[in-house]
Amino acid sequence: MTDQLKIAFLIAPEGTERVELTEPWAAVADAGHQPVLLSTATGKAQTFDHLDRAEEVDIDAVVGEAAPEQYDALVLPGGVANPDALRLDEAAVAFIKAFVESGKPVAAICHAPWTLIEAGVVRDRRLTSWPSLRTDIENAGGTWVDERNVVDGNLITSRKPDDLPAFTAALLEAINHGVDSAEVAAP
Repeated sequence: MTDQLKIAFLIAPEGTERVELTEPWAAVADAGHQPVLLSTATGKAQTFDHLDRAEEVDIDAVVGEAAPEQYDALVLPGGVANPDALRLDEAAVAFIKAFVESGKPVAAICHAPWTLIEAGVVRDRRLTSWPSLRTDIENAGGTWVDERNVVDGNLITSRKPDDLPAFTAALLEAINHGVDSAEVAAP
């Protein structure tokens, strides 16, 4: 058993794809780590199943009051509206940029790489996402590939909810054994 680590999950108050939050969250908790939900405001966040409202979740802390040093990894769930809202929040973008630059694992799925683009951290990186982000990633200097899971240094990316098993496995590998081994072990 590894020591308990604190894993930040960053979402907007509305628009997160529920399963892209709840499945990695459960895996992190089941592995004995402490998931912490950050957002741009206090209270609750509304998740979605595609375009339909799903459950509300309690926000633990505001990203503007958090520091990357407090956490061991960062998870960025998708949903179209979620990352679109986050990339307009200066504190969220600064947190993401600092986290990527820290070298600690950052896992982004589906539309979440929009926040990585906004943070200016995809240049010369190889990643995947929902296909509609391909041009955005390439325009930001990244290399987009159509694979279920891509690990490039400390960045872990996946395309969609169907890729959650590979995404979660790579996230746990990076958390438990370090980023470099995730590149070898990701299914």
